[in-house]
Amino acid sequence: MDCTGLCEVLTQGGTDPGLAQFLSILLGVLLVVTVPLITVIFLIWIERKIAARIQDRLGPNRVGPFGLLQTFADLIKLLAKEDITPASADRLLYNAAPLLSLAAVALIWAVVPYTPYHVGADLDIGALYFVAVASLGTLAIMIAGWASNNKYALLGAFRVVALLVSYEIPLVFALLVPVMLAGSMSMVDIIHAQSGMWFIFMAPLAGVLFFISSQAETGRAPFDLIEAESELVAGFNIEYSGMKFGMFFAAEFLHVFTNGVLITILFLGGWYFPGWQMPLIAFMWLGLKAFIPYFISLWIRNTVPRLRIDQVMKFNWFFLVPLSIVNVLILAFLVMVLKEIGWVPVDETGAMALAQAGFIELLPMTIVLFISNVLICVPIVNRLRRMGVEQRAAREQLRTQRAMAAGD
Repeated sequence: MDCTGLCEVLTQGGTDPGLAQFLSILLGVLLVVTVPLITVIFLIWIERKIAARIQDRLGPNRVGPFGLLQTFADLIKLLAKEDITPASADRLLYNAAPLLSLAAVALIWAVVPYTPYHVGADLDIGALYFVAVASLGTLAIMIAGWASNNKYALLGAFRVVALLVSYEIPLVFALLVPVMLAGSMSMVDIIHAQSGMWFIFMAPLAGVLFFISSQAETGRAPFDLIEAESELVAGFNIEYSGMKFGMFFAAEFLHVFTNGVLITILFLGGWYFPGWQMPLIAFMWLGLKAFIPYFISLWIRNTVPRLRIDQVMKFNWFFLVPLSIVNVLILAFLVMVLKEIGWVPVDETGAMALAQAGFIELLPMTIVLFISNVLICVPIVNRLRRMGVEQRAAREQLRTQRAMAAGD
């Protein structure tokens, strides 16, 4: 294994190479685990503040300056609560589910390129790793609902199968687009491939599909059916309290921001921005870009009502899945055509080389792919508009019939 970074510094200082390698790996693991956990504390404060502004109220403002210490107070309260396990629950699975839920989100950060020089693990299958690890969160919710031995929790777990697993299909098809354009599943390679042009301009439809699917994967409104309080009391986590509940709570908040980071890496160029690529500046650009989809997610959560289970499933299987498949097929066809006519940069092996291409060189390819996305969306928007008009007309007709029947 190559000895770089901290390992190289320790080795030059006289430390045994094996010990230096171990210490560098240990520090990396601690950072990957600690940074997300510290981040989630401030994310909770940010989300409560944004929700308060959207709903015209104050939000946390008592504990600490601007209410910054409110989350710490809540954390202390959760830690002080009694650790309860229901007598009829499966103790092993019941206690393992919260840990698995939080670990599933934290493990995603292991492949996140924070800066050009700081990467947890540059895996050749980074995109596949993200999908595999994220599915552990779904498994954790199913385990929690099943092991709780509660009918409401079990119903919430059943909804996981119906909702989260279904929405993984359009998410994976949307993920195929940046992987195909970059010619690699490595997160680092995907960012480098966007040095000349961000993929959101080449494939905006894939970015929107990925965002919608990831919103459903986190169980956020309008897809929050797995913990619908008005129907399931509290959903899959009804039997959890104290820090076990806090782990599910933290995993959800962290997962939303993690999705923002992934969207930034896949479609917004990650840490890349024209100009200096110093580590601190690159890290700040990654965070600022990730906050854009994160804020949109919070905006939707606090303004859009929850959908019914039949509406959610129909939207996925009759709209998102076909659209994501058509989008991948059309984009793949256009990329091959553009490669044949020389509008796609290629290297000596014939593979796409977007990382070495500049803005001007990628502009024709970007324009063609962007126009294709617009042409795909035009009939879809018209169809949705007609469906809305027809549904409003049907409701008006039903209202008129009821008024006439009441008059008779």
